[in-house]
Amino acid sequence: MPTTDRLVVDGIALRIFPGGDDSPVAVVWPAMGAPARFYTPFAEALRDAGLTVVVADLRGTGDSGPPPRRTDRYGYAELADDVGAVLAALKPRFGDRRMVLVGHSLGGQVALLRTAVHPESTVDGIVLVAVGLPYWRAYPGLSQAVILGYTQAIGATSALLRVWPGWTFGGRQARGVIRDWARTARTGRFPRLHGVDTEAAVRTLALPVLAISFDGDRYTPHATLDHLVAKLPAASVIRERHRAVSADGRPVHFAWVRRPGALADRIAAYARSL
Repeated sequence: MPTTDRLVVDGIALRIFPGGDDSPVAVVWPAMGAPARFYTPFAEALRDAGLTVVVADLRGTGDSGPPPRRTDRYGYAELADDVGAVLAALKPRFGDRRMVLVGHSLGGQVALLRTAVHPESTVDGIVLVAVGLPYWRAYPGLSQAVILGYTQAIGATSALLRVWPGWTFGGRQARGVIRDWARTARTGRFPRLHGVDTEAAVRTLALPVLAISFDGDRYTPHATLDHLVAKLPAASVIRERHRAVSADGRPVHFAWVRRPGALADRIAAYARSL
């Protein structure tokens, strides 16, 4: 079994699971607060399905630098910049191999935004897994009011404390990340990145996109991903709804990572088809 390599790019820690010499490359971007090591079963399943896999730790999470401090102000713009820095560093290593970004939750949002704002990047496709925008109006029934109140309370608390301590949600996060996340929940729109209108940018994104959601995912129900892919009229979107996965009592939003099975095979087949 191939060993796992380690690499650090501009402070972003990467775990590399080498596949065949000519295998497509999947670069995995995790959910908020989820370290790269959590995705090891998923990465190994993708590798066994024929891909080379790179899993990044988001800034301030896992091995990517210290936990956010009160002086840290970074948000989605800087997380998207990290995606660009990693892609640039991987290009000499993997050459002209097909490359897909595989994003989970927040990781999918920033991967999508980076690619939309910089369409010249050498990415052949994007896979969004449980990525929907947490727009409060996309949630069912009475949960709309709960989602709106909960997300905005977290946003207000992080602004007051100048950091999000991680109480009940998301791990410790810089206030800029929580500010941007809370904005998407309130407005259903992506934040601007360094002054760029990202809503306009994603409308012109012309890449293939595989968008997957799960039955029973209370964090990102199907309608939240539907809301997101509606912003991608120029992309070639394949939209799939998968059955819920159970693992170790974890919420559906995270359980699939521990039992990737058929999902890894599906993503590998998609990567090879590009």
